[in-house]
Amino acid sequence: MDNFVSIEKPLVVLGCLYLSWKIIRHIWSFLNVEKEPVTVLVTGAAGQIGYALVPMIARGAMLGPDQPVIIHMLDIEPAAEALNGVKMELIDAAFPLLKGVVATTDVVDACNGVNIAVMVGGFPRKEGMERKDVMSKNVSIYKAQASALEQHAAPDCKVLVVANPANTNALILKEFAPSIPEKNITCLTRLDHNRALGQISEKLDVHVSEVKNVIIWGNHSSTQYPDVNHATVNTNNGQKPARELVGDDKWLNTEFITTVQQRGAAIIKARKLSSALSAASSACDHIRDWVLGTPKGTWVSMGVYSDGSYGIPQGLIYSFPVTCEKGEWSIVQGLKIDELSREKIDATAKELVEEKTLAYSCLN
Repeated sequence: MDNFVSIEKPLVVLGCLYLSWKIIRHIWSFLNVEKEPVTVLVTGAAGQIGYALVPMIARGAMLGPDQPVIIHMLDIEPAAEALNGVKMELIDAAFPLLKGVVATTDVVDACNGVNIAVMVGGFPRKEGMERKDVMSKNVSIYKAQASALEQHAAPDCKVLVVANPANTNALILKEFAPSIPEKNITCLTRLDHNRALGQISEKLDVHVSEVKNVIIWGNHSSTQYPDVNHATVNTNNGQKPARELVGDDKWLNTEFITTVQQRGAAIIKARKLSSALSAASSACDHIRDWVLGTPKGTWVSMGVYSDGSYGIPQGLIYSFPVTCEKGEWSIVQGLKIDELSREKIDATAKELVEEKTLAYSCLN
């Protein structure tokens, strides 16, 4: 009997160990199930920004290092050959997260089943063109693409408009895709937000990650208002107000603002080409924070549909400070607005009202 007991105990232990191993293996396999791919549309994909953006998406910069993606790329017929070249490069790069690539000049094929749409394509202003001419071209582009998204994209599709005039292009898209929730249509002001962070970090000689909560109010144009009144900087002595650390109100109220407002023009002057790398990176930042959430205590700038917050007219796509959680953005409320800020916030809203009127006149 004693011999039987001495044999039984190790067998029980081995059985328990085996069962534990099976349970752990099952849990591990469950945790490591690959996510379903997210389909991301990039319009104007053969252009500069598109060429910089698609590898970032394929590498996980937009949706995270464990999220597989399928990339749909759309461009106009004259760019079809270049677009196919971008597709070849994506295949050649052998990105582990990239589960499929579609390169097309057909807007319906491009929009089919997309979960996220990054609208980079648009008609650029050319020498001698009036503002209304440019607006008219883009209104027709965004009206057609809105209809395709409305009919063929996933019901919960999130849209980011990058092409200028970004705020008003997003508004037109919203008008012609009424089934897409208004909270799912946004425009890019994260590039301006990141530029503002960069200017403060350079001024204070600190890493840009130590600076947070700047705000871009309004239009993605030279009337935008980069606001540092609520920005903070991490120091060895804790968080400090950026304005206090800079200690130069004249610079913050003049040169800082104009540098951020005119940074795009400065890059064109230096490169002889518009911002592409930084625009692509900030588009990834915008979508990543929207989908995955902003860090606690941090807000970012997004062009979103105004609900009347801070006295901004409803019915505009306007850049506000927002936080994001579980795929939803919320405008930060209760921030103190001083007299200078009020003036600049209203001025950029006035420009957006004028743009909206101009866009609707093009529709008529």
